[in-house]
Amino acid sequence: MTPSTHGRPSDPHLPGDGTGGPAFPDPERDRAQDPEPDPESVARKILLDQLTGQARSRAELETRLARKGVPDEVAHRLLDRFEEVGLVDDEAFARAWVQSRQSGKGLARRALAQELRRKGVDDDTARVALDEVDPDDEVEAARTLVRRKLRSVQRHGRDAAARRLTGMLARKGYPAGLCYRVVREELEAAGFDGFDEPASR
Repeated sequence: MTPSTHGRPSDPHLPGDGTGGPAFPDPERDRAQDPEPDPESVARKILLDQLTGQARSRAELETRLARKGVPDEVAHRLLDRFEEVGLVDDEAFARAWVQSRQSGKGLARRALAQELRRKGVDDDTARVALDEVDPDDEVEAARTLVRRKLRSVQRHGRDAAARRLTGMLARKGYPAGLCYRVVREELEAAGFDGFDEPASR
């Protein structure tokens, strides 16, 4: 006769083995023991990470917080607080951006304005930073760009070189009149004859 299993101790490797542990995981209990992170703490960490080593505009930070699922109310409250202590400052950001991009990339004010707009800086704030650009510095930056590029385009001949150089300056935001004047003067200084500027339409 098969021995009865009544009263046999449970297998210690199975749930409900009499040790006091639950037979199966309890999701409600696990959530209670491991609560969701506080949204404000999460948002603060995101902002500090984003600002480490690099200034950012308020709009950029708002976008980042939204992508991370931070509630708008929390995001606005924290960004206001960061502005109060100077960690977020669109005016300082715009000035630093203009200085860096003009000296590093030779961008003119028109191109810089477009970049600041894409960064979410409002036009009034951008204008203050752009007004600090010295027109003489802008002309000198254009000359530097042309001189750097001249050697690689002069083999194409005067007219082709002029088109390439004026096109390069235009893409960097320089007005047409300045483009043609600087290119003409630099080509002449390099030994090329002057070229005719297109007639205004």
